[in-house]
Amino acid sequence: MTRSSSETSRLRALKMDPVALSLSWLLHELAKTGMITAAAARSLADRPAGKDAAIQHPLVVAAAEEWPDRRTEGRKLTLEALTQWLASRARLPYLRIDPLKLDVASLTSVVPYAYAMRTGILPIRTGASGVVFAVKDPFAMEWLRELEPTLKVPLKRVCANPLDIDRYLVEFYSVARSIKITREESLRAPTELRNLEQLTELSRAGKLSAEDQHVVAIVDWLLQYAFDSRASDIHIEPRRDTGNVRFRIDGILHEVYQLPAPVMPAITSRIKILGRMDIAERRRPQDGRIRTRSPNGKEIELRVSALPTAFGEKLVLRIFNPDVVVQDFGRLGFSEGEMRLWRAMIDRPHGIVLVTGPTGSGKTTTLYASLKEMATAEVNVCTVEDPIELIDGSFNQMQVQPSIDLNFADGVRALLRQDPDVIMIGEIRDRETADVAVQAALTGHLVLSTLHTNDSPSAVVRLLELGVPAYLIKASLIGVLAQRLVRTLCPSCKTPMAMNSTYWDQLGVADAVAMPENVYKAVGCLECRQTGYLGRSGVYELMSIDASLQAAIATHPELVELRRLAIRAGMRPLRVAAAQKVVDGLTTIDEALSLTPDPKDR
Repeated sequence: MTRSSSETSRLRALKMDPVALSLSWLLHELAKTGMITAAAARSLADRPAGKDAAIQHPLVVAAAEEWPDRRTEGRKLTLEALTQWLASRARLPYLRIDPLKLDVASLTSVVPYAYAMRTGILPIRTGASGVVFAVKDPFAMEWLRELEPTLKVPLKRVCANPLDIDRYLVEFYSVARSIKITREESLRAPTELRNLEQLTELSRAGKLSAEDQHVVAIVDWLLQYAFDSRASDIHIEPRRDTGNVRFRIDGILHEVYQLPAPVMPAITSRIKILGRMDIAERRRPQDGRIRTRSPNGKEIELRVSALPTAFGEKLVLRIFNPDVVVQDFGRLGFSEGEMRLWRAMIDRPHGIVLVTGPTGSGKTTTLYASLKEMATAEVNVCTVEDPIELIDGSFNQMQVQPSIDLNFADGVRALLRQDPDVIMIGEIRDRETADVAVQAALTGHLVLSTLHTNDSPSAVVRLLELGVPAYLIKASLIGVLAQRLVRTLCPSCKTPMAMNSTYWDQLGVADAVAMPENVYKAVGCLECRQTGYLGRSGVYELMSIDASLQAAIATHPELVELRRLAIRAGMRPLRVAAAQKVVDGLTTIDEALSLTPDPKDR
């Protein structure tokens, strides 16, 4: 007797399971186990079948009823909940498919697409221990008996969401086929072309077109894959033998796919065409912009950067979600007190407000959300950026153009002739830009800009180092906001743990934040891809320039003294703000320690 036959017999002996999953059996079992009422089961069973009933999965039909989940108050029997129940009933492991964890290229070679689609199975893991298949019907066994003699390895099953299986079957096999065809076409070269120069010319001639339908399909899939994964950046990196694709999700890079090296030039060209870049230029860095739509129809912009490397052009696509400009400050992570203070700063009629922090700390998001709030019919908001991160129709945006000697300083001078109320400068990088920003503030305009400093008091020191006179800083600077982004704990799996005083002491905030009895730790679940974190939140340090700080600035103070005065004036340091988020159960001590500067080191 084969392994498959043994498993079938065991299941039949334990429970009189059906030969195949059906709606009538599902309703009977749901009612029998108390998941739904008998009346609800009869109501659906007696209802006339729709035209798609024959092809709809029973779990999908049942989930559409949105029955209340009698096990948990306030929840409904979603498709995922029903799938978990079915997995338990069939004594199979449940799996929520995470496409980032799958080796699509190897998995799609296990069984043909037509066979996988017909039997409702999706290979999700392969190795020395065998092949694991996600199944739509845990009771169907015929495919097991057919595949075991062919594959000659142990076959295991897990139960997964049937709609996910259908979706990934189409996506994975489609992109695998496109990559295979693209690779074959890229290798199809005349035999007489032998030397490197001739091969280079062949590549430039576009033997494999960037407009090829399979190349288009690969790029479209990568973009959709990134949108679905909540990625903020897509990295496409050429290597000697492969091309790596990585997504940055919640600040962490994840490797998601490996493309054959011959396919890379065509994919690179396709993306450069979409970004309106010069596909013939491969020696110099280039920048471009793509505007497209996510699977749910939302408009999304991507900023493309191409960089020549040893094995070809490396591309990084920064994904900008237009929702960032309509987010309120609370969703960005501001506390009630921080919101009031920040609004008091940006509501001033004139002066300079600075946002500081390293690259990727959310400065642009904060500025855009602020500008969107200020850009009313009565207020003329203008920006000069390098580049324009996100185009928005409610304010006027200008991009600096170094190629024609249009820098930040020239841009601000031009904007001053456009009757602005609020000016946003992408970054103060040099003395000239700092000078025009100060002059704009002193002549009755509100100026918002960014600096790259570790904390708020350091921004004053940086302006002094750039050569801005202390008396001008004193007269124009309203306040400084320093910020970081910390990963927030996944609400589905975060677990409380008793607080250890030694662990808490590492934060060094005992005088400012009382040690809690419990904090939360990251665990990992299906919702957060086993990371323990889901999303990010801002941590803010707001320094409002009061009379004491103005007097100090005039004397060119040391950074330590300026920080001490700012804290005395009410500034809450970044580390303290992060510690408060730990107390509130939003993040972990490890996140607070890794992303905020230690007060002792400053």
